[in-house]
Amino acid sequence: MEGIKFLKRPRLKKPYLITAWPGMGEVAFKAASYLVDTLKAEEFAQIPAEEFFYLSGSVIQDGILSAPGLPQSKFYFWKNPATKRGGSANNYGGKNDAHDLLIFLSNAQPDLAKAADYSQRIIKLAKSFNAEAAFGMASMPLPIDHTQQPGVWFAATEAALKNDLKKFGLEMLSEGQISGMNGLFLGLAKNAGLKGICLLGEIPLYTIQIENPKAALAALKALCKILDLRLDLTALEVQAQHMEGEINKLLDFLKLGPPGQSGPIGEEEIEKIKKTLSQLTKLPVSVKEKIEKLFSAAKADTAKANELKSELDKWNVYKEYEDRFLDLFKRSGGKDN
Repeated sequence: MEGIKFLKRPRLKKPYLITAWPGMGEVAFKAASYLVDTLKAEEFAQIPAEEFFYLSGSVIQDGILSAPGLPQSKFYFWKNPATKRGGSANNYGGKNDAHDLLIFLSNAQPDLAKAADYSQRIIKLAKSFNAEAAFGMASMPLPIDHTQQPGVWFAATEAALKNDLKKFGLEMLSEGQISGMNGLFLGLAKNAGLKGICLLGEIPLYTIQIENPKAALAALKALCKILDLRLDLTALEVQAQHMEGEINKLLDFLKLGPPGQSGPIGEEEIEKIKKTLSQLTKLPVSVKEKIEKLFSAAKADTAKANELKSELDKWNVYKEYEDRFLDLFKRSGGKDN
């Protein structure tokens, strides 16, 4: 198949396709990665990275600088034991058939200008295996507390799927937008004739940059319930508890300062807070690349600065880029607003 590098060609029975990319809270990527690891899904194909990605920086570790590798876009498969027995393995849509899984996992999102071609390669491969449906995951930023149990929302490509999902206790996203590849792909898949569902795990608005294993766990639990998959989720639950504890410690520090301290927080404590935040908050590589492209566009035409500001606000990182943002207008002599 053109544009796909195969390591092997498995024989699959009516598989469902699951796709995931990094995004807010890393909800989809963490959930799908955990699924691949726990099921011991086997890699069988790749999309050549050099056609959709390019190197955009360097990595420094222990003071040594080196060029990073290109992102990886891999296909995995899992053969459902129930398909061999000819029995029922899921209750999705009221069907009694068992389904194997196709899982596509990429550790970066491609440039949206290349998203359609990139998506068509995934769709073409899925159709070659007679995939019956596509499932995606994403985050749902809301004004909730990080200690709350996150809910899961859904959006479907057709009314029949919407009705089927009501019995799983999920909230329906009646209107809005799912940005990035985690949302875009299912829309493109629908146009290509694949039905699909997106599950959105709730994340607090103030933690959109922080990896959120609790939301990933909620989304994965919903997916497992829909597909009647039985997974050991203990390791992901431990990660969720650990992250909640780290956020609690950070918020306590911000509110109260270090133990035994009286008076205002000093420079040393401020640096500790900054370091902690930098460890907890990591923008996906694809988002950093998009921000850099928007800076380049705004540098050439400051009229495009509004789009850049919207993206910085969306990810709550304007303060980190504020000096660079204001420099755009200094260079233009303050003529653009």
